[in-house]
Amino acid sequence: MKKLICLIGLVFGFSAVSNAQKIMLLEGDLGFLKNVTELNVVYDFSALEVGDYPSEKSYKDKRIKELNDKEAGRGDKWSESWERDKEVRFPEKFEELLEKGLSGNKVKASRGNENAEYTLIVKTKFIEPGFNVGVMSKAAAVSFEYIFVDKNDETKVLARLSQKMVPGAQAMGMDFDTGTRIAESYAKGGKMLAAFIIKSLK
Repeated sequence: MKKLICLIGLVFGFSAVSNAQKIMLLEGDLGFLKNVTELNVVYDFSALEVGDYPSEKSYKDKRIKELNDKEAGRGDKWSESWERDKEVRFPEKFEELLEKGLSGNKVKASRGNENAEYTLIVKTKFIEPGFNVGVMSKAAAVSFEYIFVDKNDETKVLARLSQKMVPGAQAMGMDFDTGTRIAESYAKGGKMLAAFIIKSLK
């Protein structure tokens, strides 16, 4: 009986996680992407919440202090790494998997793409950093909003989508670094968005 209850719990748990990852179309449609081969991508962290903290700033302030208290300068280095991941690591992972998923349509999706007619704004709404201390771990998770706009007029929204709690963890549990876990969420987000676009255009 206990085994049956555990199995039911696992099934419902898996279902809840799968549903959380689903991409929802909130506004517009993706028909305009039918013959698009160039897509500009920008990233927005302006309204980001992290873990149990109401803002990214409050999370960073606490984390910097905790690490600096343990070792002078350690928190400051962590802060630099956090910002660098947002500027480089996370976008690179997202674009790599987005382009790979759209390879059949030969779409080039990248930052600063001057040949693109449309821009995809990847708005990060929430990050759960997770943790990995060897004997215990918790996967990262990221919630996104994807906004497609006219590149020359970002007030012209063509489509808006939402994707909540995309998990991020590295195989074999070798994701001790926070940025590594979160980057995997961006990779999965890009992959799933590509699949959603392809399905929508059929």
